[in-house]
Amino acid sequence: MLDKYFDEINVGDRAVSRGRTITEADIVLFAAFSGDWYPLHCDKEYAAGSVFGQRVAHGMLVLSVATGMIPMKPGVVLAFYGMEKVRFTAPTFIGDTLHVEAEVLDKADKGNFGVVTIKQEIKNQRGEVCNTALLKVALHKKPA
Repeated sequence: MLDKYFDEINVGDRAVSRGRTITEADIVLFAAFSGDWYPLHCDKEYAAGSVFGQRVAHGMLVLSVATGMIPMKPGVVLAFYGMEKVRFTAPTFIGDTLHVEAEVLDKADKGNFGVVTIKQEIKNQRGEVCNTALLKVALHKKPA
């Protein structure tokens, strides 16, 4: 979806990403990188006593992994423009396989570039929506 210029994208366009399984290594590496060692993510015994019964992936890890699953073409994407209405609606556990379903909701011409608004749903292997968000991405226009 982000491999097309602003002029080539239409409201209503949809895309489904490849899958990606969340591992224990993902959680540990994200905790080390971010400094977020909250026990729900990193302490197996603590998490076992929680409402989830096991460790839960960081929400920001889930969003970061999703970003990597969306094909982006160099020279097309200008910049990440923003994110709105972010909700974590189901936990992501070690061993869950996530994919992204996206739909273009809006386009705004900004002169030298354009901004697309994309509804993103991150789903697990059971079809449960783990995260929803509206992404705004600045895209180059197609060269003349």
